[in-house]
Amino acid sequence: MADKVLFVDDESLVLESYRRMLYREFEVETAVGGEQGLATMRERGPFAVVISDMRMPGMSGAQFLASVRQATPDTVRMLLTGYTDLMAVVEAVNEGNIFRFLTKPCEKDVLMTAINTGFAQYRLVTAEKELLEKTLMGSIKVLSDVLGAASPEAFGRSMRIAHLVRHLISKFGVPSPWRFDAAAMLSQLGCVTLDSEVIQAAYTGESLSPENQARFEAHPQIARDLLVNIPRLEPVAWMISQQFARELIAKGPDAPASPAADIVFGANVLKLAIAFDNLRMKGTSDEQSIASLRCRPTEFDPKMVEALVGIKTVGAKMELHKVQTSKLTTGMILQQEIRTHAGMLVVAKGQEVSHALVIKLENFSRAGTIDKEIMALVPVRGQPQS
Repeated sequence: MADKVLFVDDESLVLESYRRMLYREFEVETAVGGEQGLATMRERGPFAVVISDMRMPGMSGAQFLASVRQATPDTVRMLLTGYTDLMAVVEAVNEGNIFRFLTKPCEKDVLMTAINTGFAQYRLVTAEKELLEKTLMGSIKVLSDVLGAASPEAFGRSMRIAHLVRHLISKFGVPSPWRFDAAAMLSQLGCVTLDSEVIQAAYTGESLSPENQARFEAHPQIARDLLVNIPRLEPVAWMISQQFARELIAKGPDAPASPAADIVFGANVLKLAIAFDNLRMKGTSDEQSIASLRCRPTEFDPKMVEALVGIKTVGAKMELHKVQTSKLTTGMILQQEIRTHAGMLVVAKGQEVSHALVIKLENFSRAGTIDKEIMALVPVRGQPQS
């Protein structure tokens, strides 16, 4: 993305002067007033720097920049204000977390220096964020692969839940979506402490003994305890811990230091995805499952339930083939349980093939303990995987 700067003012002549002054040095966009500014950000963003006048009718600069902060937290926000706007400056600090104040009138050299500094800050923040998220997601992928080796049933379920969560969050445009993806991928991590028979029975809705039921219901808290000490994964751990909770309250000693609405939203998305997968596992059609969830408005946000309409099943743009174990590649989806000739489950049906799984199955195949051909969904040539 080229670095772009957005100027917002209620006077079009002032905006035109900024454009003429800076068009040779920067990619400049302008918007008249706060409402148009927010619309421009949605339609033409992202913007590295946003500079707003303070005194505007309808929506002040402080209010506008506060909305910018909520919508795109990484955007560097600056305010143009007069010497007499002391109270407005205080308001802007409190509401918009302003990076820099510029006094009017602002000379070109001062404005250029401020914008270049803003671009540098934006690059620093986004680079650190990208590095952090890639590092964390790499660690999460390792944990997920370990789960796949230790509990094929739990891994297969977590991949189905992740597919559902990705669909849901794509409908709402939430910030930091990687956290919700991570919560889905690791939602079944606590199942590594459970027997395979208990996991299978719980997932298919079979009745469990009181002891086994209690053990199964403890798995979200076990996952939380495993993850909570990893820096930046506290919100993920909390979302996972709430998947069986009747009421979500992001307060108390165990709650992470993140915006309550954000993590409660993520926990509700995870709960809905799990409930939908439960119905699918019982053989209920998607239409019937959604209709059933609509009848539970106190448990699930009706808007989230409606967002499930039209969801595609994993492998919707794939074809079923019999594939040799040695020819399996990442992205294929297994369409049969893989068991050893002695009956031990190696991989559950529905699991997406990962690099670690390819190596695992090759080892079993070389040892002659599994069949050498497997039914799998293979991506249709020229079609993106759903």
